[in-house]
Amino acid sequence: MKLYQKIQPLFLLLIMTTSSWAQDITVHDPVMIKQKDTYYLYCTGQGISVFSSKDLKNWNQEPAIFKEKPVWVDSVVPDFNNHIWAPDVSFHNNTYYLYYSVSAFAKNTSAIALATNTTLNPKDPAYKWVDHGIVVQSVPNRDMWNAIDPNLTFDENNTPWLAFGSFWDGLKMVKLNPDLKSVAQPEQWYTISKRKRTFELADTDPGDGALEAPFIFKKNGYYYQFLSWDLCCRGEKSTYKVVVGRSKSITGPYVDKDGKSLNEGGGTLLIQGNENWYGAGHNSAYTFDGKDYIIYHAYDAKQKGRPVLKINQLKWDTDLWPILEPLN
Repeated sequence: MKLYQKIQPLFLLLIMTTSSWAQDITVHDPVMIKQKDTYYLYCTGQGISVFSSKDLKNWNQEPAIFKEKPVWVDSVVPDFNNHIWAPDVSFHNNTYYLYYSVSAFAKNTSAIALATNTTLNPKDPAYKWVDHGIVVQSVPNRDMWNAIDPNLTFDENNTPWLAFGSFWDGLKMVKLNPDLKSVAQPEQWYTISKRKRTFELADTDPGDGALEAPFIFKKNGYYYQFLSWDLCCRGEKSTYKVVVGRSKSITGPYVDKDGKSLNEGGGTLLIQGNENWYGAGHNSAYTFDGKDYIIYHAYDAKQKGRPVLKINQLKWDTDLWPILEPLN
């Protein structure tokens, strides 16, 4: 029996049928931010795909972030085709920070880089993404971690940390410099989630050890770590799901509802698919206008496994663990 089959769900959910809302746009790995009255959605795609909405219902496609691939990328991934993965967007000190990933599939030949802008509105004369290049890079035969799926977060002292990772030897967190463009010195690294796996198996089929895409959400005096388990991007064979743990410290240790450490395979099930929606995962979480939301992608079985946007409102039980509510 797989490990995820042994864990107890946080809340008995039929989420993929009635309590989430499928958006009619094709997305992978969605993240979101709001500027004034407009929501902006960023996701994996050619040059990073961008959508905008006034109501979280109707979405317009905007120009990609990079019309051409950044000039440094081929030094990390030769012959890169500008299909950029898993962005993360934040607003800090009057600037928008967009971290993004480049990688060779199923390898840790990867890098996380940063671009900045002063506005998200493509019609604004000030609109211009400035690329700052690599922040963190993983190298085969040197690193047992994978530099993709970034998430910028700040601790209670406003110190910046970058959570990231996919497969390999777990998900990591590293302290950044105040300019958010580089790793702070002396370096401070932490493992924030880990599952047992067999390294003789390739990342295309790692057995029961697959995990990726950490997202840290501060609420209720805790840092909640949402992360995805198992396999994405395989249509009806996708087994992706979202689990959660929490910690009083941003660097951990994170534990699930049963007190099991996420570094020892712990994780409380929050989202999983069914016969209608495959592989629900790679989430992000936000507070907009006093309400908490979780967004993610899932594969629509009725549309031959097309990945679509899903949005739920997050609520909190009496023990301050997240539960899902429909988006009204």
